[in-house]
Amino acid sequence: QVQLVESGGGLVQSGGSLRLSCAASGRIFSSYVMGWYRQAPGKQRELVAIVNSGGVTNYADSVKGRFTISRDNAKSTMFLQMNSLKPEDTAVYYCNYKGIESMVYDYWGQGTQVTVSS
Repeated sequence: QVQLVESGGGLVQSGGSLRLSCAASGRIFSSYVMGWYRQAPGKQRELVAIVNSGGVTNYADSVKGRFTISRDNAKSTMFLQMNSLKPEDTAVYYCNYKGIESMVYDYWGQGTQVTVSS
């Protein structure tokens, strides 16, 4: 099992910045993909950004150039630096960990609210 604990959400004005953290503990996979997803009210959960065990990153078009995903392997922690925030970034942000062996093991955090006021 992998436990994920998110922190760093909150209320910020449009144009502001926030940094989300996701601390992972428990089972460690040598091959994995970690990512951030978000879900706004009335909408489906969507991918924001991912980073794999090789350090390769990928972003949703809507956040490219504004958000940066990173990780601290020594602390088993992933971050999402969010700059130039917009009201449409308002959502619950979820940390996700996919451990890859003979199958994919999928884990989710509890979510953290990000609210951007106009």
